[in-house]
This record gives sequence, C-alpha cells and structure tokens, in this order.
Amino acid sequence: MTRRTDWAEYTSGSAGPGDDAYGAAAAPYEPDPSAVGPHEDGAARHGDGEVRHGGGRSRGAGGTRGRRRRERVEPSAEDGGATSSSRAEKGEPPRDPVEQARAICLRLLTGTPRTRRQLADALRKREIPDEAAEEVLSRFEEVGLINDGAFAQAWVESRHHGRGLARRALARELRTKGVEATVIDVAVSQLDTEQEEETARDLVARKLRATRGLDRDKRLRRLAGMLARKGYSEGMALRVVRQALEEEGEDTEYLGDEGF
Repeated sequence: MTRRTDWAEYTSGSAGPGDDAYGAAAAPYEPDPSAVGPHEDGAARHGDGEVRHGGGRSRGAGGTRGRRRRERVEPSAEDGGATSSSRAEKGEPPRDPVEQARAICLRLLTGTPRTRRQLADALRKREIPDEAAEEVLSRFEEVGLINDGAFAQAWVESRHHGRGLARRALARELRTKGVEATVIDVAVSQLDTEQEEETARDLVARKLRATRGLDRDKRLRRLAGMLARKGYSEGMALRVVRQALEEEGEDTEYLGDEGF
C-alpha cells in the first residue's frame, strides 16, 4: 500500500528555484502536515509541519524523480514548442507557389547542375502553377543558378573523357535534357575529329586483349560495334579497328566492312 507521505517525498525535492510550474502541479498531492506522523523508516514530523527523514534519501530520490519528470515534459504548441515546428524543419516546402518552386529547384540543384528543362519538368510534376515556375526559373537564370551553356560544356568534357563518347552521342544526350540545338552545337564543337579519333584508339586498345582468340571478322564487328554505340561514325570505327588489328599482325586486306 502506498503511504501518503510518498507524495511528500516526491514533491519535496522537485520544487526549487525556477520550478514553480512543476511545484504548483504537484501541490495538490501534498498531504496535510498535521496528518503526518512517525514513519517506520525513521521520519518525524517537526514543528513547522515539514517531514524530514534521517538519511536525506527522500529528498535526493524525490529530486531525481522530479528532474526526470521535467525532462519528459515537452513544450506545447501554445508555448511555441516542438509541436509548432516550421514546415522547413519537417522538410516540407512552403505553401506559397513561388516559395515552393524555389525550394524545389534549390533542392534539385544541390550537388548537381540541371538544365532549365529538367527543373521545369520537375515543377510541372509537382503541379506548380506555370506563372510561379516561370518566375523562379527566370530568376535563377539571371543569377546564374541555371546555365544551360555551362551545363552543356561541362557535360561534354566529363562524358567524353570519362566514357569516351563521341560528339554524336553527346549531342543526343544533351537533347534529351532539353538543351537547345544552338547551345549543343557550341558545346560539342570543343571536340574536333582528331581528338575523337584519338579517344577511339584508346577505347579499342583497352578492349583489344579481350577479343584475342576470336575469329578475325568477329573481332572487327565487336570492336567496331563498341565504337558505334558510343557515337563514332562507321568510317572512323572501321578505320581505327583495322589499324589496331594490323598492329597485332592480323591480315585485314580482305576484311569485310559490313555486319558491325
């Protein structure tokens, strides 16, 4: 059975300077001091009505429980606490269409550049009104956050040196990202035929060893087909592969040009 003095033990150590709110909340549970008598554990009622225990354990234990109680209490929405967290803290875009469009674009641009078309498509999928989308996209272009020309040039540089793609394949990829034809022409013009052929030779040299032991015609088709998929013209692909096979001692005089 719980002794009435247990409530006194709980509240006596929890209220202190700055704890008025919790002290007031606990006050209804305090017993009448006149009703408190001697306890089995040595507690005694003093003249001022305060119950004191011999070892002071009650106050320490009560203080600990009080602190735990305070730690568990969360501020309410009326107090402006956690339940009134902003939409931004929850990862939600603001309600205003322009602000919402701006938040979406900034999130998509974090870590990777994107074209205006890509951002416009993303805003359309999220049902952003056209006027709000146009306002944000135009503003982003003004401040340089959207730059299709710079995007196209960086794309050509990265994909050519990283994947060995030729101008034709690079132009095709940029078109799928919504880059205008004039911008694409300027970007791919940084690669000339001589540089393309040099890259094609490097690609064939890497794959040549893996084709050894195959029929000569099959080697030609496999290597030339690899270059074709990367956007190299048929003439350049056949020429580069023939030269690579000749350097290995293959006779390419009657090697067919079809079938790759």
